[in-house]
Amino acid sequence: MPRRSRKPVRPAKCPCGSGETYAACCGRFHTGAAAAPTAEALMRSRYSAFAVGDEAYLLRTWHPDTRPDRLDLAADGRTWTGLDILDTTGGTPLHTTGTVRFRASYTDADGPGSQTENSVFERLGGAWFYVDALGFE
Repeated sequence: MPRRSRKPVRPAKCPCGSGETYAACCGRFHTGAAAAPTAEALMRSRYSAFAVGDEAYLLRTWHPDTRPDRLDLAADGRTWTGLDILDTTGGTPLHTTGTVRFRASYTDADGPGSQTENSVFERLGGAWFYVDALGFE
């Protein structure tokens, strides 16, 4: 049976919690109209991509050395409900690496839950990429 991808949803308010509209915040990164200027902005846009089901953006912003061949966001049955940035190191336009520690909330078949992760980002050719998680809590 062919794999079915969830069609990306375009909400009015950005899922990353910035308070901005989706189009003015992470949506512009998803469409390619702009590039995330910092590791935190990329982290927020990747969270939003999970929330709206934009697998193509997630793959595009994954470091080529660690990128999986494909994703199936519909498989885990999670609905992402909130993002808290807990800490950042580096990751500014003046850096080539950075980390972002965050807590992402969700609901799934078992009810509400959260995932805390410390993620590593690297800037290549002027663009930020997600590399891997340093760890989960």
